[in-house]
Amino acid sequence: MLSIIESLKNYLTRDLLEASCARQAQLLGALQTNSLLTGKMLSNQLKTQPDLDNIQDAEFKVFSQWGDDGIIQYLVQRLDIPVKNFIEFGVSNYAESNTRFLLLNNNWSGLVMDCSAANVSCIVNDETYWMHDLTAKAAFVTAENVNATLSQSGFRGETGLLHIDVDGNDYWIWKAVETVAPVIVIVEYNSLFGIDRAITVPYDPQFDRFAAHHSGLFAGTSLLALCDLAHSKGYTFVGSNSAGNNAYFVRNDQAGRVKSLTPQQGYVASRFREHRDAEGRLTFLAGSEAIKTVRGMKVFNTRTQSIEDL
Repeated sequence: MLSIIESLKNYLTRDLLEASCARQAQLLGALQTNSLLTGKMLSNQLKTQPDLDNIQDAEFKVFSQWGDDGIIQYLVQRLDIPVKNFIEFGVSNYAESNTRFLLLNNNWSGLVMDCSAANVSCIVNDETYWMHDLTAKAAFVTAENVNATLSQSGFRGETGLLHIDVDGNDYWIWKAVETVAPVIVIVEYNSLFGIDRAITVPYDPQFDRFAAHHSGLFAGTSLLALCDLAHSKGYTFVGSNSAGNNAYFVRNDQAGRVKSLTPQQGYVASRFREHRDAEGRLTFLAGSEAIKTVRGMKVFNTRTQSIEDL
């Protein structure tokens, strides 16, 4: 049963990438009918599981790109979250995201943002938009505008979950966030930056990873830099997904409910091969080879507060 549903999801998701908004809505309806039922069963199974030493053991995917749907379900079941809402940056057309299952399965409310007005139009025209308490906003989020953007969208104070995935200024945006106090924070990290240095791309409000380097690999932050930032903001690191791109943090007043990890314990090296050549074509280079193409580019060390070579 699971293999059939997964095949259906993969088929429909490929169509979604090129479909019109109307066709996307039609395809999503077919996708959701089977996937939601499966996801609900898997979510219910997590409730009967003992506390996990590794949050990756909770993974399953319904709408997430990797196994993050399961990790999020595990965390929201074990934490005391008074306000059931979420914020997610960088959702494309919201067909594949880490909060869609939370919206549809748990009936949370939320704010999703993407820099593409066309993507946001697709979200608004999906029946999910009127069936649930979802706000979609076209915005290019920066450290300068993030708090005003959240406030103007009605999100302030106690918040359930914040997910930052903007392929660039992720560290700087979380550092700037003051308007909301999420219980769970998920931030994408670049595992190719390694675990030994606390580094991030230097801040540029207009940062674009393919403009910065054709490979698309010069973006984001190391896990160590994120864990340092989390500590300064009152959060505990509880692990990464098995794909090695999303780090999970829990606010300190809730952190005793799940196992905490050191950055070294929770670091996962990604295996996906998204390196592109100068013409924008995927080369399928493994990370150890692909990272060589951006060696020597300038990164910001968040511990020494200085610029150095990658």
